[in-house]
Amino acid sequence: MTTTADLPVVVIGAGPAGLAAAAHLVERGIGPLILEAGPAAASAARDWSHVRLFSTWGEVTDPAAERLLAPTGWIRPDAGTYPSGGDWAEQYLQPLADVLGDRVRLSATVTGVSRTGRDRIVDADREAQPFVVHFTSADGSEERVFARAVIDASGTWTTPSPAGASGLPALGEKTVADRIAYRVPDLKDPAVRARYAGRRTAVIGSGASAFTALATLADVAKDEPGTHAVWILRRGISGSTFGGGTADQLPARGALGLAAKAAVDNGHADAVTGFRTEAIERDGDGRLVLVGEDGRRLDPVHEVIVLTGFRPDLSFLSEIRLGLDERLQAPTDLAPLIDPNQHSCGTVYPHGHRELSHPEPGIYLVGMKSYGRAPTFLAMTGYEQVRSVTAAIAGDTESADRVELTLPESGVCGGAGLFDDPAAGQADGTGCCAVPAVALVQIGAGSSLPIAATAEESSSGGCCGA
Repeated sequence: MTTTADLPVVVIGAGPAGLAAAAHLVERGIGPLILEAGPAAASAARDWSHVRLFSTWGEVTDPAAERLLAPTGWIRPDAGTYPSGGDWAEQYLQPLADVLGDRVRLSATVTGVSRTGRDRIVDADREAQPFVVHFTSADGSEERVFARAVIDASGTWTTPSPAGASGLPALGEKTVADRIAYRVPDLKDPAVRARYAGRRTAVIGSGASAFTALATLADVAKDEPGTHAVWILRRGISGSTFGGGTADQLPARGALGLAAKAAVDNGHADAVTGFRTEAIERDGDGRLVLVGEDGRRLDPVHEVIVLTGFRPDLSFLSEIRLGLDERLQAPTDLAPLIDPNQHSCGTVYPHGHRELSHPEPGIYLVGMKSYGRAPTFLAMTGYEQVRSVTAAIAGDTESADRVELTLPESGVCGGAGLFDDPAAGQADGTGCCAVPAVALVQIGAGSSLPIAATAEESSSGGCCGA
């Protein structure tokens, strides 16, 4: 007779957090089943394979995953070097998926999660019922699987935020979608480069992804006359606009901001501040005109790159009783710890299964998805999350409650809400956003853990990007 305890733990997503969760489950003798929507493991990282992480190899691998890989002869690349998204996928995440073998189901898109025989309304005997997970396969057929617990590590990569400052698509944004990109373009690809070379491009966003786009467009401009970027900022220019610079303890992240500043200083990009996009229109020549909430109309551009962050897809969890913050769409107990309206970068408090739990016992949102709409998720945060969550699922409460985290200071702080006020966040040497002396911010107790950017961070925003 099969009991709930005999069922697998379903992990949604075969990215860094999902595969790490599976490794921890295997180590505890619990069978995972990983459902990955893409045709290969780490599909999101492969989408931004051309982008280099601003964390080193020594900061982007999970300890349990390394232990699972060790018998295969796998050796972590030089700990001091920086992988690209493609490197991360091919040299670590794919080998990890290979070790997990048929526990990973590819092209399996989850369409719904519920309790067996219970919709979200029914209380009777609810917690005794296993979870049921519906998904579609590559051929379109529908399947279901039962689970003792569900770990949703599906990330936010497939749901980028729009250009509209209201959180809704700007008027006309969908109509001109053929001229808008929501990812950092690979300008080393000749076909992609041709789309932007010799043309004017608007870049909307204020995080690491926007910095990357501005820097790469500036590189194209050096060889292709007429290439120019228009950087659209919802806030004003302040001491924190370009990130932490040399004060950032992730040097490569700080360098991104400096490269963006150089793009502006060298005339390859113009900054438009205090601009909240309300509409995008085509002019008579087919170019795009951005219209602000204040009525301003910018000079026409040929292309638009929207890098305003990501948000979680909660549609397939509609039958599950989730406890989510009304603003961030993050777990209720986690939200105050990461709220960008108050959160100072480097001060995310230790959190694990308790902060990640919901009114529906046995389901956890981990990784970037656990942060909802908040920026600045780091891979080691996700690895610590899944270590705690899998310990809780295994019944090891002592280990699950022992959560420790050390974060590197970014050199900037303050959230999107604060930065929307052009007068806020001015670096005067005394306020939150003054560049501090380099120092590690120790959160919790125990040994120091290295921190790494996830796919989402390196592609969707820096420390406090909007």
